[in-house]
Amino acid sequence: MVFLVYILRVPFRYSDDLTTVSMFLNTLTPKFYVALTGTSSLISGLILIFEWWYFRKYGTSFIEQVSVSHLRPLLGGVDNSSPTNSNTSNGDADSNRQSVSECKVWRNPLNLFRGAEYNRYTWVTGREPLTYYDMNLSAQDHQTFFTCDSDHLRPADAIMQKAWRERNPQARISAAHEALELEDCATAYILLAEEEATTIVEAEKLFKQAVKAGEGCYRRSQQLQHHGAQYEAQHNTPALKHLHIRRDTNVLVYIKRRLAMCSRKLGRTREAVKMMRDLMKEFPLLSMFNIHENLLESLLELQNYADVQAVLAKYDDISLPKSATICYTAALLKARAVSDKFSPEAASRRGLSTAEMNAVEAIHRAVEFNPHVPKYLLEMKSLILPPEHILKRGDSEAIAYAFFHLQHWKRVEGALNLLHCTWEGTVFHEVSVYPKKELPFFILFTAGLCSFTAMLALLTHQFPELMGVFAKAFLSTLFAPLNFIMEKVESILPSSLWHQLTRI
Repeated sequence: MVFLVYILRVPFRYSDDLTTVSMFLNTLTPKFYVALTGTSSLISGLILIFEWWYFRKYGTSFIEQVSVSHLRPLLGGVDNSSPTNSNTSNGDADSNRQSVSECKVWRNPLNLFRGAEYNRYTWVTGREPLTYYDMNLSAQDHQTFFTCDSDHLRPADAIMQKAWRERNPQARISAAHEALELEDCATAYILLAEEEATTIVEAEKLFKQAVKAGEGCYRRSQQLQHHGAQYEAQHNTPALKHLHIRRDTNVLVYIKRRLAMCSRKLGRTREAVKMMRDLMKEFPLLSMFNIHENLLESLLELQNYADVQAVLAKYDDISLPKSATICYTAALLKARAVSDKFSPEAASRRGLSTAEMNAVEAIHRAVEFNPHVPKYLLEMKSLILPPEHILKRGDSEAIAYAFFHLQHWKRVEGALNLLHCTWEGTVFHEVSVYPKKELPFFILFTAGLCSFTAMLALLTHQFPELMGVFAKAFLSTLFAPLNFIMEKVESILPSSLWHQLTRI
């Protein structure tokens, strides 16, 4: 009996507390409800304004970022916010190809160097060439490609893990120098080559240093892989081993690809082609970097059209994701066969030949895939610097393609004339506008909360008596289940016992 009294003492005290709360609510005036709803509306409005400002500036929700970056690790969660085109090892590429093909926003395979190229525009005009949305996607890519969960085991990698998350460019560069003071860190060289180097020559030197460091890490990862089950059993680290191998593979491929791009920009195009071919042979399944698009552009520069056709035959496959580079390069090769002798007047009199029909159909297929490209190739719209990320079939992909391939179309006599005469007959598809950013959930939530509390404040101010009755009815309904339980307990227990229990 004593034990039962001890157990029931807390619910009995809650009963007294509920009585007190009910008396307190009955004494509240309508002014209190006006002040409460008005204050709630003000606070939620301030949160909404801050969230909107943060989203416009950084392209993400502050509340969501804090919850993902700080709260989820504390709760033992796993970060799944990495982009769809995430890093994959040679063995993982096929399994992830389907998920990659469904991604709308892709990293531009021909993206410029921030320090040596994008920053020139800033120095001359004082304006930023990249949007915060674009740079935020790049930051996610860098964290995906160049970091892993075991970075804390190596001091330099731990520093670089923080550096890739840093928004301030100078802070990132300082962190990279700090990491290099500890050891030769490949990702630190990558950051300096991309962001600190002011010329392509400087970037190339840093990437060559990065190759040495990256190859060393890659060899160690491969040796670790060959240790097999015995090492895993002894050290109990199979997951960390695979993370290291995947990250070190991505780092090495990225460095060699950017080195090839440096050679291409410095005029050593044949050397760049050789580097790209070697890289594609060494890592044939690692297609997420789209190295074949870099190769196509370099082969077009060499006017090596037979090799261009061979690359297209391999990658212009229905099972692989299409791109403007693939579609329009195929159209350019078809147009090259007939464009030098093509005449609209002659074609209208005698009709199109088989070769001309094939060229027109290839142009129509390309325009159907991305109808924005012809206006840039025909210089009906002005070109700007291409972004670091592109939307497939969107205007940004058209800018990126025309920025690098306009010269190749001009080099083929009559190709632009054929494009001008035929592209407008294509049946267009509905395309999206880049960049299209969906509003984060927390902005919509705070907007709804602010609107709802503001409406309550207005109604309470206009109809104080009615809203007071409504508030009391709502709270009474909220506490009704608990009151019902306490009434049942009262009816079961004797009144004297009830009185004694409530005094404990």
